[in-house]
Amino acid sequence: MTTITHRQVESASGLSMHIAEAGSGPLVLLLHGFPEGWYSWRHQLVALAEAGYHAVAPDQRGYGSTGGPDEIDAYSLLHLSGDILGLLPALGAERAVVVGHDWGAPVAWTAALLRPDLVRGVVGLSVPPFPRGPMPILQLFRQLLGDTYYMSYFQHPGTADAELARDPYTTFRTVLAGRPALSPERIPLVPEGKGFLDMFTQPTTLPDWLTEADLAHFAAEFTASGFTRPLNWYRNLDRNWHLTAPWHNARILPPALLILGEHDLVVANDGARAGLSTLNELAPNLAEPLWLPDCGHWTQQEKPKEVNQALLGFLDDLKD
Repeated sequence: MTTITHRQVESASGLSMHIAEAGSGPLVLLLHGFPEGWYSWRHQLVALAEAGYHAVAPDQRGYGSTGGPDEIDAYSLLHLSGDILGLLPALGAERAVVVGHDWGAPVAWTAALLRPDLVRGVVGLSVPPFPRGPMPILQLFRQLLGDTYYMSYFQHPGTADAELARDPYTTFRTVLAGRPALSPERIPLVPEGKGFLDMFTQPTTLPDWLTEADLAHFAAEFTASGFTRPLNWYRNLDRNWHLTAPWHNARILPPALLILGEHDLVVANDGARAGLSTLNELAPNLAEPLWLPDCGHWTQQEKPKEVNQALLGFLDDLKD
């Protein structure tokens, strides 16, 4: 039976990163989102390994046993993609396929944009690639939505950090199993005067894909390492816009795949869905998006069989 093993690896970025890995063969990097960790890829690590790949899921910068610096500005997309691309020499690989879910998707898309020579293929789950817009994204959010959009709520150091850390078990039960309330335009907004967790209806039972043991794992990881560093990723949204100016209108060239849950709040509103029709202008080698029925935001955990099948099909189709 395939075993998932763990070790610390020195990235060329200078960060010592905890990785979970299985198998040998061509390298596939699996990048988690917020608030997750390597464990969100537990179903894919084994499936990819058994199909002949070296599957590696790191705890990314600020998470779990990787940890990271305290400075907010140390969590830009250039830092995050640098960490991931910097794993290749340590793992003995010249190139890799990079797969990302939620926040891991922008890291994967950015790695493919910046270093197509190192990225054989790129897969995004939940979050499509977005072109660099005409203004910093938080400025745009505030113009359109005011200060109640959840990403704006995350900007205040200490506020969401304390709310989410108050009871990590309840945080994960709420976020993973609860149902988010959306505005009439199907956008997640924090209720006036309340917190992020107040956006969700409390679950009475767990879905079939989530167990008490899964919740206990996530809660233990974040009890130890906290939420501040992961939230710092959001606190670099405008900084990312400034730092990526040299790549304005640049295209993502490696072969690419996008996997979406039909009920995912990321693509729940009309504007987000309309934007999907123009993705090939940004990523000309992007396949038709794969929609997973009866699937929400936690794609690879909710639908592991379907995601594994899609990943293996994509990997098998790569020519080199």
